[in-house]
Amino acid sequence: MRTDVLPAVSRTVPRVGRGWWGLVGVCGGFVVVAGGLVPFGLPLGWDEIVYASRFGAYGPGVPFSAPRTRGVPLLLVPVASWSDSVVLLRAWMVSLAGGALFLGFRPWLEVLRRPAGVWVAAGLYGSLWFALFYANSAMPNHYTAMGAVAATGCFLRRDPRRGAYAGIVAGLALVTLMRPNDGAAVAIPLFAAALLVPAWRGRGRLVSVVVGVAAGALPWVVEAWLRFGGVSRRLSEASDTQGGIRPVQSLTAHLTALDGPLLCRPCTGDTVAPGVVAWWLLLPLLVVLGLRTARRAGRATVPLWLAVAVAVAASLPYLFLVPYAAPRFLLPGYALLVLPAAVGLLAVADRARASRTVALALAVVLLGHTAVQITQVRTHVGVQERARGDWQRISAVLRENGVRPPCLIKGNSSAIPVAYTAGCASAAMGDPAPATAVILRRADPPHWARDWPRRPVPGTYNPDWSVAVREAAQRP
Repeated sequence: MRTDVLPAVSRTVPRVGRGWWGLVGVCGGFVVVAGGLVPFGLPLGWDEIVYASRFGAYGPGVPFSAPRTRGVPLLLVPVASWSDSVVLLRAWMVSLAGGALFLGFRPWLEVLRRPAGVWVAAGLYGSLWFALFYANSAMPNHYTAMGAVAATGCFLRRDPRRGAYAGIVAGLALVTLMRPNDGAAVAIPLFAAALLVPAWRGRGRLVSVVVGVAAGALPWVVEAWLRFGGVSRRLSEASDTQGGIRPVQSLTAHLTALDGPLLCRPCTGDTVAPGVVAWWLLLPLLVVLGLRTARRAGRATVPLWLAVAVAVAASLPYLFLVPYAAPRFLLPGYALLVLPAAVGLLAVADRARASRTVALALAVVLLGHTAVQITQVRTHVGVQERARGDWQRISAVLRENGVRPPCLIKGNSSAIPVAYTAGCASAAMGDPAPATAVILRRADPPHWARDWPRRPVPGTYNPDWSVAVREAAQRP
């Protein structure tokens, strides 16, 4: 079977040049739409607080648990190292997201015969509500996705040179730096392909894959020994923090999470809007159509199959090992699957030119998809604005009751963002350090705080919040 998808290099240069500008347009549109839908003033979310608080401007620092990596803080350095502006941070991140989208799909202009396939793939990925929602966020998943797409595209270069090998190393290093588990998952099919496929055999690809993963994993390994007592202990602690990594079936959870919440943990009783489910129905159909279209046109399908294989490898751990779900977890898989899907979508578009019925159906599907995704973005922005506003309301009640830094807040899982918002440190209920206050929701105080004055928090989006404040904190 042929594995080449390009004619002679000299004949591809003009085509790649035209594709470059088309991709720039799509990435620019992604930045504009994301910036218009998600306010730059949206308060930092819980995970964002953890990453941003590594910098003094966003202090006080909050606990940095075993599953987290230093990848996102590195992305924040140009802004967070000197400014505490959330607006500036989000403006920087959405610009960075647009650049990553371009760099991720750029190598595929030299893999796919039709440049429009790369534009359409980037547009399909960028149209997803969770890609748009997280574009200006300090979160790792978009960058793991773009690193995986770039590394796979560089791997597929027919005539790899130093630039292609460097792209493999950089892409896999980025994925692994953001999420070591994703780096390993993406590297496995690439390494296997470099061993098994004759056209891809050679020391260059194999060494690039190994070096890329090693470079990205090095900071994580060093921190594992410095802070957690070794790699195995960090892995064990990370598994415990995430509820125990084990064989589990999370397909249903990921299906219901297609329309949120941002973190479905647990997903018991969650439902999914019918319009959102269409993504899981249409995507595999378009992937199959894309593979068939490439085969019928006499083009090599092995590169598209490799994209599918890497997508499956990146998605399987979240579907069958992680006992909860979030839409952003599958972004790397979607980013790779949209490449063969784009080939299929272009085949439908070609047929639509000769059939009004097909053209009408295609227009309805695309408009419906766009409407659903935009509606989801707006819905979740509204939810997050109100939910994160609760942290401000709880903090206001704490201040009214005399809680001022230095202070220690204990409570449920929301103690971390509430304490950060109030300028306090946070700790679990079982921590022996004496608490200044306890935040509660539909729960009674622990035995050591039962005599503390308890105050309700009015006007919250999520009801039934209250705070119990140690009497000493209330004294003038």
